[in-house]
Amino acid sequence: MITKPFLQEAWAKAGFVSLTAIQQKCIPSILEGKDIIAESPTGTGKTLAYLLPLLERINPGQKDIQAVILAPTRELVMQIHQEVQKFSEGGGILGVSLIGGADIKRQIEKLKKHPQIVVGTPGRVQELVTAKKMKMHEVKTIVVDEADQILEMGLMNTIKEVVKTTLRDRQLLFFSATISERVEKEGKEMMKDPDVIRITKQSMPDSRVEHIYFICEKRDKIDLLRRIVKITSPKAIAFVTGTSDFNELAAKLEYKGIPVGVLHGELKKTERETIIKNFRADKFPLLVATDVAARGLDIQGLSHVIHFDLPDTVEQYVHRSGRTGRMGAEGTVISIITNYQEGVLKKFSNQLGIPIQKKTLFMDRIVDQKPVRPKTKSARPSKTGKKKSRQSHSHQIK
Repeated sequence: MITKPFLQEAWAKAGFVSLTAIQQKCIPSILEGKDIIAESPTGTGKTLAYLLPLLERINPGQKDIQAVILAPTRELVMQIHQEVQKFSEGGGILGVSLIGGADIKRQIEKLKKHPQIVVGTPGRVQELVTAKKMKMHEVKTIVVDEADQILEMGLMNTIKEVVKTTLRDRQLLFFSATISERVEKEGKEMMKDPDVIRITKQSMPDSRVEHIYFICEKRDKIDLLRRIVKITSPKAIAFVTGTSDFNELAAKLEYKGIPVGVLHGELKKTERETIIKNFRADKFPLLVATDVAARGLDIQGLSHVIHFDLPDTVEQYVHRSGRTGRMGAEGTVISIITNYQEGVLKKFSNQLGIPIQKKTLFMDRIVDQKPVRPKTKSARPSKTGKKKSRQSHSHQIK
C-alpha cells in the first residue's frame, strides 16, 4: 500500500510493527481517492490512517498545495504538523501550519515557499483563502479531523466555505472518535458516495486501561487529587470544566508541593506552546486542562487521565479518557466525584460497556472500597440501656 521509501523509513524509525484496524480499513480507500467518514476510538492511530496515504499521493515535484488538513484547535494543528514533518522527512514535501492568533503576515510568507500540505484551523485557512493568499485549485484532498468537535464549535459552515473553493473532483475525509448522525449527514452532503468506516471496541485488542473512581465531598476534591498524585507519581492530565477556578486549583496544589501546568483557551499561543513543551519534557507531573485546550493532544507516556470535574456527556468521557492508553499502552482513568454524581458515572459505564471500579485511599494506598457492613438485629444493649452501634469498616477519604 505505502511504497515510498521515506515513508517506510519513518514508519520503521517510529517503531511501529503493524497497522491498526482504522489504518487497515482507511489507507486503501484513501489511496483509491474515495471520500471517507471514519470513526475510531481515541489512541487508535487515526492521524496516520489519513496522513500516510496523503503523503504517498503527494507529488513533491509539483509546488502547489495538494492536501489541506483542518483541525479545531491550535494544539491539535501543531501536533498534526509535527507528524507531517516527521513522516515527510527526506521526501521533498513541505508542510506548513496555519493557526488563528498567530501573525498572519508570517503565515503568508510561509505560503510563498509553495508548500504541498497545509495543516490549519478552519477560520484562519478560510481567511487566507478569501484574501487570495492561499490557492486551492490544485488541492486533491481535504481532511476534517475531530469532525464532531468542528460541528460542536459551530465551524461546519466554515468547512463548507473552504471546500467550495476546491475543484469538484477533490477528495473529502472526515475523522473522529465519535461520529454523530448529524456529523455523518453533514459529511454526506459534501461528499460523493463516501465509505463510512466504524471501528468498534470488539474489533480492537483488549484495552489495557483501568477505569476507577473516588467519592468525596466537593470541598475535599483538591486534597484528594493531591494525595492521588503523591501516591501514583503520574504523568497526568486533570480535566476541569470552564466553571473551575484554574488559578486557585493550581495555587493550592503548588502550595502542597505538586508542580502544575495550566492549559485553557484564554492563554496566548506562545504560553500554551511552552506549557505543552514543558509537560512533554516532564518539567511537571500534572497538567490541568479544559476539554477544548487538550482536545486531540497526544502526550507520549501519559499514564493517567483524571476527571477532576466529571464531563457532561459520555462522548466527553471517551475523548478525555483516550489521552492515555494510546496504541495499546497501559493507562489509568480516574474520576473524582461527589455522591450524587455516582449515578451519572454508572450510566457512562453501562453505555461504554466498561467496568469503572470504586476505590478509596487507605494508608497512602489505593484500595477497593469495602462495603458497609449491615447492623445485626441482635445487638446487645449496653450498660446504659442503649444499643451499641457497630462501626463501619469502610475507609473514609480524609
